Amino acid sequence: MTGGLTRRGALLAGSAALLSACMSSGRSGGGGYRAPDAAPRAVPNAGWDAWVEGFKGRAVSRGIPSGTVDAAFRGAGFLPEVIERDRNQTEFKRSLEDYLNIAASDERVSLGRQKFAQYGGVLSQIESRYGVEGHVVAAVWGLESFFGTRRGNVPVISALSTLAYEGRRGEFFESQLVAALKILQAGDVSAGGMVGSWAGAMGHTQFIPTSYLAYAVDFTGDGRRDIWGEDPTDSLASTAAYLAKSGWTRGLPWGMEVVLPAGFNAGLLGRGKGQSAEAWAAQGVRSADGRALAGGSIIAGGNGGGGPHFLLTQNFATILRYNNAQNYAIGVGHLSDRLLGRGPVQASFGPDASGMTQADRQELQRLLTAAGFDTGGSDGVIGTKTREAISAYQASVGLPVTGEPSLELLRRLR
Repeated sequence: MTGGLTRRGALLAGSAALLSACMSSGRSGGGGYRAPDAAPRAVPNAGWDAWVEGFKGRAVSRGIPSGTVDAAFRGAGFLPEVIERDRNQTEFKRSLEDYLNIAASDERVSLGRQKFAQYGGVLSQIESRYGVEGHVVAAVWGLESFFGTRRGNVPVISALSTLAYEGRRGEFFESQLVAALKILQAGDVSAGGMVGSWAGAMGHTQFIPTSYLAYAVDFTGDGRRDIWGEDPTDSLASTAAYLAKSGWTRGLPWGMEVVLPAGFNAGLLGRGKGQSAEAWAAQGVRSADGRALAGGSIIAGGNGGGGPHFLLTQNFATILRYNNAQNYAIGVGHLSDRLLGRGPVQASFGPDASGMTQADRQELQRLLTAAGFDTGGSDGVIGTKTREAISAYQASVGLPVTGEPSLELLRRLR
């Protein structure tokens, strides 16, 4: 990326959405896997057709061979569903508690440990070359595509041209479209094989085209930088190359959960208020799992400023270069720890805005399901399916239909 933009920051500019598509669930909104959505269908659109003809000339003037351009658009089409998704990106921000319940769900951790073991040799080789620990690279893989199970099936040329034509961020998406054509020109993938998310992010670790051109590597040595196929090797190595070039320091943890002493000065909390490990230790700060402290800033991660506290190092800032969202970066770091066998967050997050703890929310889900209103699981994350179950229950008993969890609703179900 150029101009100080992160890989995903540019892609999601102006959006408050913090969860990747891979973080979604067909159950309660938690971290479970669901089958890939059907690919969007192209529909005739004369305006898009005219825009494409104009774009082809611009692409050729930028050095893309006309044969590459024509081959790329052969079979491409206008995708209205892509525009709908771009315009309706959720502005709902999950709490860190919910985010970590998704990022390090039992299912994600279990699959991740299997994949970490399966690709341990490859990840060790990647670490030797780029200096980025394998468990960190694997954690990015886990958050971006559920370890390769949700890489996206949307034709990238169709998606990017649709978004460039639509115009809300036309200049950005046209630049991505040109970059995608350069990838095709290089022969790394065919136009038919170039699929990804609705917004053009591709492969196991969801690179946008410009980031691919800047950081993707051919680690297998087969002459192609293949991030689309079943073998994740090139994707994992490309992610390590990205983090290495963004300033990753080998041997430095991303951060850690810490325990603060009684009477700790809350004015010292916050990113940008870093101190050395020795200074923190002198004030009585200690790691929650007994590890040696590192230098960095300490933040409160719980509801209302309480709950667990995390010490964040410079490597945390490097993860932010991959996706400039604090919850995402903590999610990567925490999942990477879980892949090594470390435990979940130790401190309680406390009640949420509705006054409910995670245990309350889990009980609510269990009781709703037992009453015949399936929440799809009891992870304590209030997602779409749980809200639908709440709404259906409220309607069935004559309550105002809000879809919102509450302690009153929990008491009624008991």
